[in-house]
Amino acid sequence: MQGVIGMTVIPKTKYWPPGSGDTAVAEAAEVIVSGGVVAFPTETVYGLGADARRPEAVRRIYAAKERPADNPLIVHVGRLEDALALAREVSPLEMRLMERFWPGPLTLVLPVRPGAVAPEVTAGLDTVAVRVPDHPLARRLIAKAGCPVAAPSANRSGRPSPTTAMHVLEDMHGRIDGVLDGGPTGVGLESTVVRVKDGVIHILRPGGIDAEMLRECAGEGVEVVGEGTPSSADSQSSPPRSPGVKYVHYAPRGEMVLVTGDPVRVREAVQELVDKKRAEGRKVGVITCDDLASAYQADAVISLGPRDELAEVARNLYAALRECDARHLDFIVAEGFPEKGIGVALMNRMRKASRGNQLTV
Repeated sequence: MQGVIGMTVIPKTKYWPPGSGDTAVAEAAEVIVSGGVVAFPTETVYGLGADARRPEAVRRIYAAKERPADNPLIVHVGRLEDALALAREVSPLEMRLMERFWPGPLTLVLPVRPGAVAPEVTAGLDTVAVRVPDHPLARRLIAKAGCPVAAPSANRSGRPSPTTAMHVLEDMHGRIDGVLDGGPTGVGLESTVVRVKDGVIHILRPGGIDAEMLRECAGEGVEVVGEGTPSSADSQSSPPRSPGVKYVHYAPRGEMVLVTGDPVRVREAVQELVDKKRAEGRKVGVITCDDLASAYQADAVISLGPRDELAEVARNLYAALRECDARHLDFIVAEGFPEKGIGVALMNRMRKASRGNQLTV
């Protein structure tokens, strides 16, 4: 793992509550313009924002998150035209994706225009990851700051991403200048990250924009490959061009096992694991769906929502992982969910949260 830049301790992190209005946005924007770091809501998760043009400001993001320096950041801009200003070139296919999905939870990895952003943003690569967020508070903040805003998720590296301002404060109080509270986020999982190479759309990280949506937009004859796994766009030995693909992410503090397979066998296997670990003296929790929550006996049973409502399940995942920490669970058994639509991104995050510890029955 690459070294992490030392953190500057902030005596008090300012908190702007929901409904603070234009004054809060103006104050938060001024912090960013002055080289500070502010957490703000997007439609995916809360982001940790700084002026993407200023190396010292970007280094403060890495320091606050304790983030490896070879893990590039996503740059948030207010308009498609602002994204074009950061890119050396944009293909017709990339433009089509921008016009269809922006503002929204799609990040494009583009060839970076020299000098457009600080080299720390791209981790020294020749590409930059860019998106236009679809959250009114985020867009107001970016417009007021008047600069591209580098903004990874506003959590300590390795921790579940924050979907509320309180999650941000759990991880970041005393590490950043302020938190702009816009209420709970909508999608609840980070954006889809894609790279277009040789006319092929490579999914580097799955998210709310799924492969079928990309295929429909791209048109007949355009190939879409990868669902967050290494593809021909990047070799496994090269530096990551997308966040969320190299290091451990989204993990609770307790050990976690993901159980997948036949639904009946999954239910049986989950309870067997719970019973075994409780007999060993562990404090055990289950992450499940509404349909099965009453079937389990454990120290904690946390439901993500109805099994067939995958958007709701995805929106609740990170809060559930943080609840596991709040309940001091040291062993967590999680049910798998169908890998269709946003379920692909959901299962990607659950596998990472379990550090690949998966039982198929």
